[in-house]
Amino acid sequence: MTSGVQSGTSGTRRLPPWAIAYLILAVATLVIGTVNVLSVVDERVWMDRPIEWWRPAVWEGTSGIVLMGLAWLPLLAIRDFPLSGPNRLRNLAVHAASTMVFSLAHVALMVALRQLIYALAGDSYDFGDGWDPWLYEYRKDVLSYTLYAATFWLTIRLMGEKADEPNPSAPASDSILIDEGQRLLRVAPNAVLGIHSSGNYVEFVLDDGRRPLMRTTLASLGAQLAGQGFVRTHRSW
Repeated sequence: MTSGVQSGTSGTRRLPPWAIAYLILAVATLVIGTVNVLSVVDERVWMDRPIEWWRPAVWEGTSGIVLMGLAWLPLLAIRDFPLSGPNRLRNLAVHAASTMVFSLAHVALMVALRQLIYALAGDSYDFGDGWDPWLYEYRKDVLSYTLYAATFWLTIRLMGEKADEPNPSAPASDSILIDEGQRLLRVAPNAVLGIHSSGNYVEFVLDDGRRPLMRTTLASLGAQLAGQGFVRTHRSW
């Protein structure tokens, strides 16, 4: 018998944490964009320079649509290059480079959409010349990228742990939980080719090429996995 509330055998399946984070960002983007449009219209009236409402609506709408379309970039970056562990400095450099890719794509697609909509309305859109307009947008895009990455990380971290809690009634050999810091990864024992020590961490070598890190000692992990067929073959493996 099911309760109709939880996931799995107890009811309907809930949205994954990353999807919930995406919905949060989409709602926030819609609210902020609406407020910005109303503010621009009011400010122009106060300055005795009224503007047609559809123009700021196009500015905010095109920016928001493109940002939502690019939100997967900070999601994948914070998942694959976490700012924790022994590679944190290298991963920080990856994120810094990703902000530039994120901003260039945002500006290029946003301007193209604006030019298309303006042309359909019988008008023309001018983004400006030189690097100054892009640098202006880049400052805002760095903040957006950071907020997006933080939202994904927090949502996956807080909700992912609940979603991936081991089932007490399931056999211990069914899966191995790897705590990567920002998420819990569940893998089958036969998917683990090996585990070796890496400073204050251990690195799992998986059959699909992934190498997730977990903050623990090899001795402690070896004791936990001894019942699942794993043996200590070397001081570091």
